[in-house]
Amino acid sequence: MPKYVIERNIPGAGTLTAEQLKGISQTSCGVLSNMGPQIQWVHSYVTTDKIYCVYNAPNEDMVREHAKQGGFPANSVSKVSTIIDPTTAE
Repeated sequence: MPKYVIERNIPGAGTLTAEQLKGISQTSCGVLSNMGPQIQWVHSYVTTDKIYCVYNAPNEDMVREHAKQGGFPANSVSKVSTIIDPTTAE
């Protein structure tokens, strides 16, 4: 299944409270549940003004539909070509 990185511009994201992040997560999980098992949220990174999310999905359209249904921005959606890590150097 293809993997995507989604960049969401959310001013002040880094100052969101645990309760606010929980609410965002619950909204996302609810939308995913309705969309079915073909799209999966892997994890997200919260920075000062952005949230970077990693999703498994069959295509970019499904990723963008999740954002639309959840009311989340999807400023950039990039398909992952390959993954590297320190073991790649071996």
